[in-house]
Amino acid sequence: MQRIEEIEIRTATAADVPVLHALIEASVRGLQRNDYTPSQIEGALGHALGLDSQLIEDGTYFVAEAADGNVVGSGGWSYRTTLCGSDHLPGRGTERLDPEVDAAKIRAIFVHPTWARRGVGSLILAHCERQAQDAGYRRLEMGSTLTGLPLYSLRGYRELERMAVPLPNGEELAVVRMLKIL
Repeated sequence: MQRIEEIEIRTATAADVPVLHALIEASVRGLQRNDYTPSQIEGALGHALGLDSQLIEDGTYFVAEAADGNVVGSGGWSYRTTLCGSDHLPGRGTERLDPEVDAAKIRAIFVHPTWARRGVGSLILAHCERQAQDAGYRRLEMGSTLTGLPLYSLRGYRELERMAVPLPNGEELAVVRMLKIL
């Protein structure tokens, strides 16, 4: 097993997009199959679960890169109103949040299945939390998958509500809105 010290977090760039799409698909297919049906996974990929390129443009999306150069995880935070979803999810909001009254959004954390449960997700989450805090935010909100609930609960997030995100294939994806006060 490789140690977490071999991971470097860096800001994602447009050049990372093809690798990120492959990582996200591997993560969803490999890690979420115990919480969602194959039909939900198919409907969610690239829609509710996928890359939000706005985060890359904003400089708030990051990759976890192993010592061998492979991207083994990704995730970000946002100062915009969108809670979750990819570029293709309807109803996305690009309005800026006010750190004095709004919660920053923790977004799109994915880990490659071969690196699951090695601390990569926690490392990315901690990095995003620090970045949001440095930008003046004292509250963090996210739309978690059922798969992510145990990690986020351990890291101090509490459940606010459960939502059903409609998918293009007629299915729905259960997402849990969570909050953490820094």
